Amino acid sequence: VAPTTPVCEVPSSAMTGTVVQLSCKETEGSPPSEYQWYKNGVALLEKTGTGSDRAANITYTMNKKSGTLLFNTVTKNDTGEYFCEASNGIGLSQKCSVKRMQV
Repeated sequence: VAPTTPVCEVPSSAMTGTVVQLSCKETEGSPPSEYQWYKNGVALLEKTGTGSDRAANITYTMNKKSGTLLFNTVTKNDTGEYFCEASNGIGLSQKCSVKRMQV
């Protein structure tokens, strides 16, 4: 079953230095969808490594299975327009509407 349009939860504003979680979910897709977050139209990298594997300027953890994008400490650089895309290899991938987060 192809995914439906996911529901994205993006806070409209966040305080610098706080923990912020964005979420993305759709329930129709079978097999379950994987989720990809975008910021200002650019795909965010999935960060799983630690130490030298981590890019110094990546301040988030993206979980493609659960659809969460977690900022441990948001910075002004994290301000932007976010959306996510759900895909499971069946039919077309689906995107939610773009939402702006102001830090």
